[in-house]
Amino acid sequence: MTILCVRFQLPPMYEAALPGLLGLLEEFTPVVEALPPDGALADLRGAERYFGRDAVELASVIRVRALARYGVDCAIGAGPGPMLARVALREARPGVTRAVPADAVAEFLAGKPVTALPGVGAATARTLDEYGLDTLGRVAAAPLSTLQRLIGARAGRELREKASGVDRGRVVPNAVSRSLVTERTFSLDELDPDRHRRALLSATEEIGARLRAVEKVCRTLTLTVRYADLPHSRLRSSGGTSIATTRSRALREPTAHSAALTRTAYGMYEALGLQRARVRALALRAEDLTPADRAAHQLTFDPVDEKTRRLEETADRARAKFGPRAVFPGTLAA
Repeated sequence: MTILCVRFQLPPMYEAALPGLLGLLEEFTPVVEALPPDGALADLRGAERYFGRDAVELASVIRVRALARYGVDCAIGAGPGPMLARVALREARPGVTRAVPADAVAEFLAGKPVTALPGVGAATARTLDEYGLDTLGRVAAAPLSTLQRLIGARAGRELREKASGVDRGRVVPNAVSRSLVTERTFSLDELDPDRHRRALLSATEEIGARLRAVEKVCRTLTLTVRYADLPHSRLRSSGGTSIATTRSRALREPTAHSAALTRTAYGMYEALGLQRARVRALALRAEDLTPADRAAHQLTFDPVDEKTRRLEETADRARAKFGPRAVFPGTLAA
């Protein structure tokens, strides 16, 4: 076990602490890959030799230091490769490292659903389930030709390898992607979906205006829904029950267009099916920011879209001259 997958128990909107926590990991190894907003992969092969401890022992030290310096607990998965460490993390809890021994990979994976593998979505799982391939053990035992016929030649080969425990991934050192974040908090726990949508509309207009102000576009939008009136200091209770839900969606093209951001945010919200959820706050994060002049855009001849963009430009000029509240939130992207 040489790879750790760490998820720091950061409250929603506190991902600004992630760079410091990554620095903590870099005290053990320079091979650290950030997984925003709250995670990282760390390759400890060199650290195991240098410190004379295995990855699980080093994980305990990392956890203690994160608590002592930042007051942040973490869940950690350990495995021979990045994929296996990610799968192990699903079973980890704060204070306990879930480790996958190199000689027991097949047994660890066998009974798990195919969606336990990173990158395997619900559509692929449904296709495989129709043919009785509902666990990784059954996928690993299936003929390669069957898998390739069901999901394609390359995808079938890669899925069978992963289900068999073959982990060809590696940890790629990177920097935390820059992002813009905004949050809408309700004074009382809010049940009304219309008010949820109005809050999202206001948030996407703010994000769009801020992106345009710095001449940036985003490639990914992340929605975090925080439930009930619970402390900010924890994301999960001791029993493991989630008090926040986070969903991310890649945009069709990089954009700072408020209407496009609103459609994406509404889509993620509706997919959660929160008919009677008591929501305390909604947060949006625009990620993978790039300069607007370097982004490619699909040409459009839609007069409504062009009119909306011109209105946005007018509203941006009004905000620049009279302040951020010069334009009432929710008037552009409805």
